[in-house]
Amino acid sequence: MRTDVLGVGFDNLTMDEALNLAETYLDGRQSAYVVTPNPEIVWRCREDDRLKKAVSGATLVLPDGIGIIYGARILKRPLKERVPGVDFAEKLMARMAGRGKSVFLLGAKPGVAAQAAANLAAKYPGLVIAGTADGYFKDDEPVINAVNAANPDFLVIGLGAPKQQESWMAAHRDKLRVGIMGGFGGSIDVWAGTVARAPVSWQQANLEWLYRLLKQPSRFKRQIKLPLFLFAVIGQRLRRR
Repeated sequence: MRTDVLGVGFDNLTMDEALNLAETYLDGRQSAYVVTPNPEIVWRCREDDRLKKAVSGATLVLPDGIGIIYGARILKRPLKERVPGVDFAEKLMARMAGRGKSVFLLGAKPGVAAQAAANLAAKYPGLVIAGTADGYFKDDEPVINAVNAANPDFLVIGLGAPKQQESWMAAHRDKLRVGIMGGFGGSIDVWAGTVARAPVSWQQANLEWLYRLLKQPSRFKRQIKLPLFLFAVIGQRLRRR
């Protein structure tokens, strides 16, 4: 049973448990899909039924943001650990490299996915790059056809608004012939080196969100949803009494 946080159910898994399941889905060629909601996505699910259905219908729902972990604790339903999407995807690719499995990167600006693929291939010898495509497309069918022609084991997706990666996966799951796919936001930019992650010390202190805010003050309007999210979680707990 999933752990409900403001109407979104999360799988209570460690990173290793999630990776083990992902490999099973990958080998089964089930077109399974993974989502990694943070508090912002959970908040949007309260207002967007299509997004909520897409998130709820995922094969794996992993807690990306530390706010989700705090929320689950407030609700007295603690999750085992945070499972950041960028780390989950890269660790899965590291495992895949030892087995000669393939990945297709879809998203980001033109040229970024190709650079990310080159960097990943150099870092993880044995990882097969099935293909890449940027996220600036209007017609879905050519992209779906390109992915299916490449026949990847793992499809990494990084699409923002208006496409919304979670909804895009849910809408096209039946058409895509992949082992497993996941929506991982700006991870492709991180692997390409166009966006830097917070230093490890900040990550370990669960302050990656603050590092991004300091680097990009324009994110303030998005980050303000975190306290709103926590207040809503407290309300959820009080209603249960």
